[in-house]
Amino acid sequence: MHQFFVEASQIHDKTVIIEGSDVNHIKNVLRMKIGEELSVSNGVDGREYRCGIVGMEENRIVCELRFVKEDGVELSSKVYLFQGLPKADKMELIIQKAVELGVYEIVPVETGRSVVRLDAKKAVQKTARWQAIAEAAAKQSRRRIIPKVSAPLTFEQALVKAAPMQVKLIPYELAEGMERTKQLIASLGEGEDIAVFIGPEGGFEEKEIEQAKEHGVQPVTLGRRILRTETAGFTVMAWIMYQLEK
Repeated sequence: MHQFFVEASQIHDKTVIIEGSDVNHIKNVLRMKIGEELSVSNGVDGREYRCGIVGMEENRIVCELRFVKEDGVELSSKVYLFQGLPKADKMELIIQKAVELGVYEIVPVETGRSVVRLDAKKAVQKTARWQAIAEAAAKQSRRRIIPKVSAPLTFEQALVKAAPMQVKLIPYELAEGMERTKQLIASLGEGEDIAVFIGPEGGFEEKEIEQAKEHGVQPVTLGRRILRTETAGFTVMAWIMYQLEK
C-alpha cells in the first residue's frame, strides 16, 4: 500500500486532503483510481491513517478516513546520527539507509578530517536536498514520521546538542574489545535518547575522541576490520534496531 505524508491540518475528522506534488504522483505516476486505498501519516504523532480515495480534483486528492492504526513502526528510543561530512554523494546514501533503519534525526557534522566544507549558502541547499531524501526514504520504508536532517554543526556544537542524551556512542578503532560494545548495546532501554557519532573518511582526530570522552561519549569498537564511514553508521543503526525492535 502506498504511503504519503500530510500536514496535521489536512486531516479533518473523516476527511483527509492530499495536496502538492503527491497529487501528480497519485494521478499520473501511480494511476490510482477512486475507491483505492492508501496510507497517510502526519509525520509527527506516529499514527497511520488508512484512507480511501473519494475524489480527484486538479490540485488535490480527497480521501475518506477509514481507521487509525495506533501501533506504530517507530523504535522505542530516539536515535540521533551525528555523521561526519563525507565526500561526494555518500551523505545521500547514509541518510536513505539510516531512515530505513529507524533513525530519528540526522546531524551532519564538520570534523577535523572532513574534506567537505560548506558555506552558509551551500549548507542551506544541501540540507534541503537531504531533507527531501529523508522524506522519500520515510515513504518507502513506511515510517510514521519524517526524520529531520538538521543544518551542519561543528564537532563542538554536536557535542553540546548530544549532552542531554542518555546514551552516547562513538565508534573508534582503538576502543576496547567487542565484549564491551555488546554490553553497551544490550543495555539500551526503551525511551532513551541515543547519540551515535560517526567520523568521515579518515575517522576522528585523537583530540576529538578525547573531547567526546570528556562529554560522556563512550568509544566502542565495530570489530577488527576498518569500516567505511557509510558502513559504520549502518552497522551501529542495525545493532540498535535489533536491540530495540519488538
